[in-house]
Amino acid sequence: MWDRGRPGRAPLGKIPSVQPFHLDSCLELLERTPRVLYHWLGGLSDTWTMHNEGPETWSPYDVLGHLIHGERTDWVARLEIILSHRPDKMFQTFDRFAQFKDSKGKSLADLLAEFSEIRATNLARVRALRITSTDLDRTGVHPKFGDVTARQLLATWAAHDLDHVMQISRVMAKQIGPAVGPWVEYLRILR
Repeated sequence: MWDRGRPGRAPLGKIPSVQPFHLDSCLELLERTPRVLYHWLGGLSDTWTMHNEGPETWSPYDVLGHLIHGERTDWVARLEIILSHRPDKMFQTFDRFAQFKDSKGKSLADLLAEFSEIRATNLARVRALRITSTDLDRTGVHPKFGDVTARQLLATWAAHDLDHVMQISRVMAKQIGPAVGPWVEYLRILR
């Protein structure tokens, strides 16, 4: 049975190992991240949300601030540069540590609400662009990687979310890691 609602869906029981990029599938994942983080982190004690893995690592709170900064300055701003008709397609350098200043004085609940709001706004902006397959092949210039396509940028946005969800999982698991004793052998997240 095919799931006709989503492009690239395989029949049940026959899942290919790698899917081609589909913008709708990418946006589908991106719109869920704020809800995942809200339900997962909202209301948790600081034991879970404010601790990190050691010096120069990020807590779930810090990761959330980083995701917000990306929403404000990175993904859609760069996509709009790619899709523009201006001759200079160079991206601004992204400050990967801006959350330490930007999140100061905000609660985790504030950050969760802010992330949800800015992500919804950004996804509406992307959908309003009515991106075509030709648009996905248009390029901008990354300060480190050089020419990158809109497809690569959008796929990276989704993978970036997944990477940070995984990071949050790992950081939280480390808070209870020593208590698992011999079961650490079966828990890759703690090794």
